[in-house]
Amino acid sequence: MSEATRSTPPLLALVVDDEPEIRRFLRTGLEMRGFRVVEAQTAREAIELAVMRAPDLVVLDLGLPDADGASVLTELRSWSKVPVIVLSVRSSEAEKVALLEAGADDYIVKPFGMAELLARAGVVLRRVATRAAPAPVLRVGGLTLDLAQRIVSRDGVVLTLSPKQFALLRALAAHHGLVLTHRQLMRELWPHDPDEDVQYLRILMKKLRNRIEPDPARPVYVVTELAVGYRLRTQEQFDAAGYAMAMP
Repeated sequence: MSEATRSTPPLLALVVDDEPEIRRFLRTGLEMRGFRVVEAQTAREAIELAVMRAPDLVVLDLGLPDADGASVLTELRSWSKVPVIVLSVRSSEAEKVALLEAGADDYIVKPFGMAELLARAGVVLRRVATRAAPAPVLRVGGLTLDLAQRIVSRDGVVLTLSPKQFALLRALAAHHGLVLTHRQLMRELWPHDPDEDVQYLRILMKKLRNRIEPDPARPVYVVTELAVGYRLRTQEQFDAAGYAMAMP
């Protein structure tokens, strides 16, 4: 191990949840991945620790005893760009959309697996580290996207995409691994008519999946967040979902 590697401190995760069992579960998984962990069980403690400790990642439950976790997100976003992954037993699509557009980097509904959480945490942390265009070549399973050359292939076979289909895939690649809401994608693809009927986006997505997915009826690369939006999986998320074993 080099001197530079030894001098790099581990990342600090702030876990905000009022249930001790959940905090222990999260601490164990995050520490096994190399994080340092601090815990808060109230909204007030969360804000205080965020100010005092400047965490690299916040895992935020919504059901806190003194305030809704959404208020913590709003407060954090007023002065910080720290990645925030929201946890909740609530599965309302409207709430997911509101939180993502309020600045949450991702949203996971309880119960969840540690592999899924760690995969999503890795995505948001890499996103913060780059804060730039996506890598010129992205690979997920058998899908390869070469942004510089505008070439998309699956299992070595080059696929033909329309300009609009490629633009949709490129927009998802720019937020590789994260959820993009319908509204965010509409603004990206139809900047002059962002309030166009979302059905146009669904039709475009269906055409894109017909091109890139092994089975468009059961997509494994671009997955739907029901009534919220879409996510282009990373390789880690692909593996965590168990699809690597199923693919030939």
